[in-house]
Amino acid sequence: MLEVTNLAKSYPTPRGPLDILSGLSLSLRPGEAASIVGPSGSGKSTLLYILGALEPPTSGTVTLDGVENVLIATLVGDSDADAPARARDLLERVGLADRLDHRPAELSGGERQRVALARALIRRPPLLLCDEPTGNLDHAAGDVVATMLFDLHQRQETVLVVVTHNTGLAAKCPIRFELVGQRLERA
Repeated sequence: MLEVTNLAKSYPTPRGPLDILSGLSLSLRPGEAASIVGPSGSGKSTLLYILGALEPPTSGTVTLDGVENVLIATLVGDSDADAPARARDLLERVGLADRLDHRPAELSGGERQRVALARALIRRPPLLLCDEPTGNLDHAAGDVVATMLFDLHQRQETVLVVVTHNTGLAAKCPIRFELVGQRLERA
C-alpha cells in the first residue's frame, strides 16, 4: 500500500521558500492505478520524484508497504534466474521482438522509451511511477505501451501512478487526480 500523508515540498530562494506541493495526501492499494494531471510546472514530476525516494519532501511522509521514505530504495532485491526470459517477454509485449539484438544507437527514440518501460517492469516492482510514459510515442506505439503498462500492472498488482498531459491515458486510470494550486484534488 502506498500512503502519502500531508506531503509538502518547497525550495529555498532568495525571496523565501518557493512552495511546490502543500498538504498532499493519498492512499493506493496494490492493484490500483491513479493518474495525475496538471499544467506544466504544477509539481507533477516533483511529486513522482518524492514518491520514488529520489527527492526528499520538505514535510509529510511517504510509505510503501509500511516502509518509510529513505528505506524504499532498499526494497530492490537480487536478480533471479527467470530475468532473461522475462526480459524477452517484456520486449515482445512492447513490440520489440525483432529488435532483441539491436544496440541503443540502432533504436528510435520511441523504441528506446519502450525499452525503458520494459526495464522498469523487469523486477516486478510494487510501485510503478510513470512520467509521461507515452509522451514521445506516436499514437499506435503509445496505445501498445499503455495497453502493456495497464495489463502488467493488473497482473503484478502494482500500485501505478501515471503523470501525464495525455487525457486519454489519464482516463484509463480508475483513480484520477489533478494538481491545482499546490494541492492534489480528486478529479
